[in-house]
Amino acid sequence: MSPSPIYSEQQQELAEQIDENTTLGNWKDWKWQLQHSIRDIATFEKLLDVEFTPEERKSLEETVDKFPLSVTPYYLSLIDREDFRNDPVFKQSIPCPSELIIGEHDMADPLHEDADSPAPGITHRYPDRVLFHISNVCSMYCRHCTRKRKVGDQDFIPNKETIEAGLEYIRNTPQVRDVLLSGGDPLMLSDDYLDWILTEVGKIKHVEVIRIGTRMPVVLPYRITHDLVQMLKKHQPLWINTHFNHPREITTSSRSALQMLADGGFPLGNQTVLLAGVNDCPRIIKTLVHKLVQNRVRPYYIYQCDLSEGLTHFRTPVSKGIEIIESLIGHTSGFSVPTYVVDAPGGGGKIPVMPNYLISWSTHKVILRNYEGVITSYQEPDSYEPIFCDRKCDNCQLTLKLDDADEYQSIGIEKLLSYDDKAISLVPSGNERYNRRDEAPDSVHA
Repeated sequence: MSPSPIYSEQQQELAEQIDENTTLGNWKDWKWQLQHSIRDIATFEKLLDVEFTPEERKSLEETVDKFPLSVTPYYLSLIDREDFRNDPVFKQSIPCPSELIIGEHDMADPLHEDADSPAPGITHRYPDRVLFHISNVCSMYCRHCTRKRKVGDQDFIPNKETIEAGLEYIRNTPQVRDVLLSGGDPLMLSDDYLDWILTEVGKIKHVEVIRIGTRMPVVLPYRITHDLVQMLKKHQPLWINTHFNHPREITTSSRSALQMLADGGFPLGNQTVLLAGVNDCPRIIKTLVHKLVQNRVRPYYIYQCDLSEGLTHFRTPVSKGIEIIESLIGHTSGFSVPTYVVDAPGGGGKIPVMPNYLISWSTHKVILRNYEGVITSYQEPDSYEPIFCDRKCDNCQLTLKLDDADEYQSIGIEKLLSYDDKAISLVPSGNERYNRRDEAPDSVHA
């Protein structure tokens, strides 16, 4: 095996340590990656040729006993072994004893997902959309996961009966127009099983769009296969959000996975979690969002780290997130700027937090500042008379025109003159000759 841009020297060395008969084909097989995931501290030390002190090893193993370890060989190969303690991949994937420190304000379920669960596997927080937990297994257990209480716990893995119960809730709740498949990681399911779930959700008439949240392009990009993409293409409109936290995670392999998804026609978004010591730096985030948009991924959210148990060491003050957004707005393309949100404890939902650009306002003027600090005024209209609305929508007399517009279609002679219409003749209805044969494809009844 000769090193290549998609099979680095470090990856080659890791593969041979795992199995001396490993080939490039094995390495890029996502199932092989899962079978050889690193699940204990001793294996991590062996594969990366690093050594913890006995005290460190003991505390790390105690952490793993409470919060399991699982890292794919691919993601492990991204760690800089020469400076692994400061490496952002290491910090996201390898346990830290600080996870055992439960702060005063830490909660097992800070977002009250269980409290907002009207049916198995369903979190219904917002009026028109639901979160559908279809898997609690991930290819890598992120150390900052807000669902550490569930992920990797065999007692919480949804079975088909649970999935059916969730589907039934969606069927019986007509206000749900948007379904987010989440987990765990939905792409841990087989293509056939995921196909079945997508098909069942797609059959529900009031569901307009389906989303998938996955970290596979980051931690196991080989899961994005041709067969998977072809299956997913059957279920449009389908949106896919992934979870890159640091520029180092964008590799040749992850770019290839993103390209396959983008070429498959799926709108791609990214949700980043703000993590102390990993990405709490304006330069890091700016580099990340630039790399994302280069790969046709829209930066969607930056999350303030949740109040889940064992995440105190990852949390930054909210001011750090505002500083990062301030460094992006006006300094890069608007579509490269994610929305910074605090997912409110207690299930209050995502609350956008932004720098303040509105300085003051009066009856007819607002005073604003731009990203440079320039202060300007905007003149409001002298007279504004809104259309009266009594909120009685059933008897509304306004012409709302909420349905799709009918596209203009030419008729008569104009149809024959049009370059956009293929008709070459107008045939009177009831023409006996045309009734004796199939209608000519380039004709139209007058």
